[in-house]
Amino acid sequence: MRLAAFLSTAIFQVTACTVPASALGGALGGATPAVNIPAPAVDEPAGAPGVHETALLAGGCFWGVQGVFEHVTGVDRAVSGYAGGAASTANYDMVSTGTTGHAESVQITYDPTRITYGQLLQIYFSVVHDPTQLDKQGPDTGTQYRSAIFTNDDTQKHVAEAYIAQLDKAKAFDAPIVTRIESASGFFPAEAHHQDFMNANPDYPYIAINDMPKLDNLQRQFPDFYREKPVLVS
Repeated sequence: MRLAAFLSTAIFQVTACTVPASALGGALGGATPAVNIPAPAVDEPAGAPGVHETALLAGGCFWGVQGVFEHVTGVDRAVSGYAGGAASTANYDMVSTGTTGHAESVQITYDPTRITYGQLLQIYFSVVHDPTQLDKQGPDTGTQYRSAIFTNDDTQKHVAEAYIAQLDKAKAFDAPIVTRIESASGFFPAEAHHQDFMNANPDYPYIAINDMPKLDNLQRQFPDFYREKPVLVS
């Protein structure tokens, strides 16, 4: 990761997540370490062949969330976008104000015969983000970076609620999980330049510091679900 060429810059920014130079001292340690957590005791039934399902997850900047799930076996597509607000405000400039109700989210289309909804949540809680951070994730703050699971039906809601209760009871984290469970009311894909951003820009400082270590964690924590070649939107 070629960070040296960037370290003299006062602030690193494209159009989304940023790393102020003042934060580099702490950020250079990389992403939050993965947490070894148990598999969900409650999960969805096995899926039927050929019938794919979707999960909608928010856990900070969508660059890293999308980037990790693009490397997960059983995922057919992972799209960055916005969820939780109205269609009229589903654009980056509006969402970044933190007043729209939207969260930067990723819609994951997956094959439930290869990976279950609960297994996706295990990766989400363990590798993708820190579910104990309220309305923030790493250097990013605001409700648009909240930890949230947008459920599509009662089964997903039940699995998510049961898993959070299981992890809290087991004290899997040093603090309580603050992940919100919200009903999915619509998903709006983000602008084209946000799609596959992590894959296309592995040396961009924000990605190198905060997101690329998550791929190492995914490979180490979930070797059976890691694939080297990502499935991309473009």
